[in-house]
Amino acid sequence: MQHASLADGAVDQSVHSLRILPPSFAAMSIVRKVKSVERLFAQLDARIATFQSHTHLHCLAGCGHCCTKPDIDASPLEFLPFAFDLFLKGQAETTLEKLQHGAGAICIIYAPTTPENPSKGQCSVYAYRGLICRLFGYGATRDKHGQLRLATCRLIKESQAEFYEQTVTAIQQGLEVPIFTDYYQKLYQIDMQLGSELLPVNEAIRSALETVLHHYAYRPFPKHLRAKRPK
Repeated sequence: MQHASLADGAVDQSVHSLRILPPSFAAMSIVRKVKSVERLFAQLDARIATFQSHTHLHCLAGCGHCCTKPDIDASPLEFLPFAFDLFLKGQAETTLEKLQHGAGAICIIYAPTTPENPSKGQCSVYAYRGLICRLFGYGATRDKHGQLRLATCRLIKESQAEFYEQTVTAIQQGLEVPIFTDYYQKLYQIDMQLGSELLPVNEAIRSALETVLHHYAYRPFPKHLRAKRPK
């Protein structure tokens, strides 16, 4: 999944142009950070749903072509909700061990339908997919002239050519579209360190897991969440 935003350095540019945040952000607890990321994702998902209703663009059913790319980069923060969910289920340590012992370059949460055709499949934890996974296909980057360019895959461009061309024109005429740098800036504002570092996707997931486990290694588990932990 070689995303246009990452290839063009759009996310990197957004990270380096951001202001320094007040200490209150750095002091935010893991639970608050998770909830903040989830709120951001919910807002984005709503915008994407609106964008899809206007453009009729959609991913092909059962297609995991983008997910099989070995060069997907992501930030640890966008996988913090996934890491925290694994922690609540008592699966964080085993998942981290799997990542530490050669999980490969393909995203660990991608589930191919059959080994013979790895490009057919789906995300095994769709609700916890990363920001890059949500934006690609329905988000835009800015070119060197400041013009918005839809970042989507070749399969969508070819199989939905008419809708794609109509969408490109509509964006030029002012159709609202989620912008990669806008959402990475918002992510960065939740946690400056975890939101600015771009890593290969499995390293980003590993970093998120290490962050959660390290946090609770020195702190008591929140009382209001204890009921969610396995006995």
